[in-house]
Amino acid sequence: MGNYFEYRHTVGFEETNLVGNVYYVNYLRWQGRCRELFLKERAPDVLAEVQADLKLFTLKVDCEFFSEITAFDELSIRMRLIELAQTQLEFGFDYFHLGRDGGETLVARGRQRVACMRGPNSRVVPVPVPASLVRALEPYMQAATAATSGRLA
Repeated sequence: MGNYFEYRHTVGFEETNLVGNVYYVNYLRWQGRCRELFLKERAPDVLAEVQADLKLFTLKVDCEFFSEITAFDELSIRMRLIELAQTQLEFGFDYFHLGRDGGETLVARGRQRVACMRGPNSRVVPVPVPASLVRALEPYMQAATAATSGRLA
């Protein structure tokens, strides 16, 4: 396992515009899909908590584009842990176009900040990141720590 969680995706016609380029919103959808699949595969008990009263609020999301992709392009969306705080997480997303020759091209990069909350919708309060999610993220923490210390240097 690398320092990222990978979601592979084939772009469909419904994700493109008349010119054939991918709609911006799909990059954000793929971030959410990647995050959901991570929970399903690596922290399924967190999904049970979400069905109870845990809320994972996306506080901030962004995506920067480097080159266009079109229908039937094969992508690898790689989610990295950037920061694990007491009640929040920040993920980074690297979008790679997978070439037929086995090569990879970085086509976009995004980030997502998530807060853990509990309570009724009208009165949610921040709560610590669930222990099971922290355990699921442990393999990715070394990379996050290295990235953080690299930024501070």
